[in-house]
Amino acid sequence: MTTSLFDMSVPTYLQTVRSIGVCLDKAVVHCSEVRIDPDDFVEAHLVSDMAPFWFQIECVANYSVWGLNAIKHGAFNPPDLVGVTPFRELRSRIAATEAALVEFEPDEVNAWSGKKLDMQIHTDPQTSAFTSETYLLSFLLPNFYFHAVTAYDILRMRGVPIGKSDFEGHLRVDPR
Repeated sequence: MTTSLFDMSVPTYLQTVRSIGVCLDKAVVHCSEVRIDPDDFVEAHLVSDMAPFWFQIECVANYSVWGLNAIKHGAFNPPDLVGVTPFRELRSRIAATEAALVEFEPDEVNAWSGKKLDMQIHTDPQTSAFTSETYLLSFLLPNFYFHAVTAYDILRMRGVPIGKSDFEGHLRVDPR
């Protein structure tokens, strides 16, 4: 069985985006139970030189939806960072990310398979030659997971009772 570009991307992103949504919901419940404000998490860091929680959530959106749009259009142009926002808006951002991912059609995404991409990565003035698949597998997904797990870790560090199964989300198993 072959795996398509769609299979490697959209369902993979959705699994983790949905799990992050569950973790955010559990954070709200936890905050209510221990009488703290979920907005206290917004600027939390794992360590002082790492980006805060709000940034991690924005990057989950950017490396998924905007990453797919980069493949489609041949340029990674995520929106400007929104910045510090209330926790409820971060939850809305994840919900909007899920909704945007659901809109990608398999035939549309699979049509980008093998597409040649010359992408500028970070602030490096050089461009790197990719295909759709190598860009997804070597740049987008590692960055997406880095930010998703960092958001998860910040919630854990702050006492939210979530575990590995919350991060894994709903596994895509063989439907036999």
